Amino acid sequence: MFLIAGLGNIGEKYSLTRHNVGFMVVDLAIKTQQHTSTINKSNFNADVIKTTDCLYIKPTTYMNNSGMALNAVKEYYKIENKHIIVIHDDLDLPFGCVKFKIGGGHGGHNGLRSIDAHIGNDYIRIRIGIGKPLHKEDVANYVLSNFSKEELNKLEDIITHTLKAIESIKNTDSIDEVKSKFTLK
Repeated sequence: MFLIAGLGNIGEKYSLTRHNVGFMVVDLAIKTQQHTSTINKSNFNADVIKTTDCLYIKPTTYMNNSGMALNAVKEYYKIENKHIIVIHDDLDLPFGCVKFKIGGGHGGHNGLRSIDAHIGNDYIRIRIGIGKPLHKEDVANYVLSNFSKEELNKLEDIITHTLKAIESIKNTDSIDEVKSKFTLK
């Protein structure tokens, strides 16, 4: 069983923001599944959808406490970190870039910082580039701003591509193979 966590913030006002690209991927993934069931456990602090081979989660703790939710689901279902995929926005990558890695630092991303503190950093990461603002002091406003219409149109293809990569991760043992086939620069 894989645990696939999309990072983001709950609430309609955040739904189209750059910080919510992980939620967007999980939302589309769930729409494409035929057999799903919703799991309601208040201690999960997450929206959890179960399919035949995956648990898809969207933490309801807001970005900065994503690790609490992810750890609760991981522990309950006894999922090893090698079967955890976290999808998140990445300021250090140009918009539309998609990269994959296991481990590494959080790069200032508070959602990853929280996850690392709760479960360690040896999980699979799908980094989706959102670009960065011109000035470092504008980062918070930038990640919480909506994608432009043009970006949203391109994002549809990026998310579909990411879902294909997730399927490949689930069916192979080699992250290097996934990197070579699915990295977008």
